Amino acid sequence: MTETVIEPIAERHIESFHQALDTVARERRYLTFLEAPPLESTRDFVRDMIANGHSQFVAVSDGSVIGWCDIRRHSQPVHAHGGSLGMGLVPAFRGQGLGERLIRLTVDDALAKGLLRIELSVHADNVRAIRLYERVGFVREGVGRHAVCIDGRFLDVIQMALVQI
Repeated sequence: MTETVIEPIAERHIESFHQALDTVARERRYLTFLEAPPLESTRDFVRDMIANGHSQFVAVSDGSVIGWCDIRRHSQPVHAHGGSLGMGLVPAFRGQGLGERLIRLTVDDALAKGLLRIELSVHADNVRAIRLYERVGFVREGVGRHAVCIDGRFLDVIQMALVQI
């Protein structure tokens, strides 16, 4: 079995990250995207994350990105003490503790960089993810009723945050 390595995202990961993002998006269950943005948009996003020191880590197996977690600091000065978290794992690598390793490393990195509040939104039917977020310290702050519509099906979205003050 190949070892999975978690490391900061780098330029060499962009195409593979784009493929992983597209794989998870096309499941039409977990992400705001229903498919990955164009490769050039993904490239711009990753380059901006790197250039601005945002926390973004990828899980790599056999040279391919199979999961990611990123926290992007909010740009407005009154919100700059916080950031938004996004993450995903391709299906074959779920349920192995990899998501928890990814999120803990990314959150620790963001907190070390001075963030005090990390926010996320999760579909209310994604029980596995909600349990993970609660396990690492996120608490529920609210519910957006019928906030997402995928294939004619409306879903509530739970807003969660981890606050270190």
